[in-house]
Amino acid sequence: MTGDKYRLHNSVGYQLSMAARIQERRLDEGLKTLGLTRQSWCVLLAVGNEGLIHPSEIAEFVGIDRTATSRMLRQMEAAKFIARTTGLGDRRMTSVKLTKIGREALAKGTPIAMSNNRVMAERLTSDEENELARLLRKVREGEDIPLSGI
Repeated sequence: MTGDKYRLHNSVGYQLSMAARIQERRLDEGLKTLGLTRQSWCVLLAVGNEGLIHPSEIAEFVGIDRTATSRMLRQMEAAKFIARTTGLGDRRMTSVKLTKIGREALAKGTPIAMSNNRVMAERLTSDEENELARLLRKVREGEDIPLSGI
C-alpha cells in the first residue's frame, strides 16, 4: 500500500478547487463594497451584458436552480438593483431589467472583476493562459452533472 496513497495536494481536482476558491474569495471582497455577492454579480451580468430577461434564462446562465434564482431576484429587487414586471396576459411570465442602481453597480463591478481575473492571469504567459483555458474546457467536455444545485 505504500505506493497507492492518494496525495491530495498533487491532485488536479484539489488544485482546481483551491485556485477557484482563491479567485472567488478575492471577487467576493471586491463586490462586497458594492453590496453584491458573486451570485448577484452573475445576475447583473446575465441581465446587463447578456440581455437575458426571463428568470429561467438567468438561472441557467448563472448555474443555480429556479428557487435560488427567485430568492436572488427578490433580494436584488429589494436592494433596487433590478426591477421585475409580470406579463399582461400571463402573470407567470416575469421580465427582469436593471435599474439605474443596477447599471451603476455593473459599471463599477466590471473593473473589480477584470482586475480579479488579471491577478492569476498575470502569473501566466499569454500562451500558458490560452493553454490552461483549453485544458479546462477539455476536462469539462462530456460532463453531464447539473451544476445548479452546487
